[in-house]
Amino acid sequence: MTGTTGTRGKDEALAPESMNGLPVTVVALWVLCAAGWGAVFAGLRGGVHGPARGPALFAHIATPAGIVLTFSLIGFGSLYATIALTAEWWALLIVTGFRPERLLSTGGLGRLAAWAAVTAAATIAAARLVFHI
Repeated sequence: MTGTTGTRGKDEALAPESMNGLPVTVVALWVLCAAGWGAVFAGLRGGVHGPARGPALFAHIATPAGIVLTFSLIGFGSLYATIALTAEWWALLIVTGFRPERLLSTGGLGRLAAWAAVTAAATIAAARLVFHI
């Protein structure tokens, strides 16, 4: 380590599309994931009433940690989990018109199938965008 100045050389320069070494698409994905989680939480909080409200909110709050843990246990990183969660939450909001309680109360199999199809399409699109494939 002789002659090292502690600064980055030309070969270690950050990519212009990164924020302090973190790709902008990943930062945007995290922001979209947090916004989708918050929108679903607000919809559940305002739309679900009675004895189902507590378990629904608890399940929604525990979902991010559970999904990231599951993905890490099966060998995938948290980026894949973040892509899947972001797609699921925004697909749920789109299919239910920003009222997630509609999925069970008035949804039926048609709305559930639409949620699955939109989630699959959004997951594929987001993975291609993030991983440039």
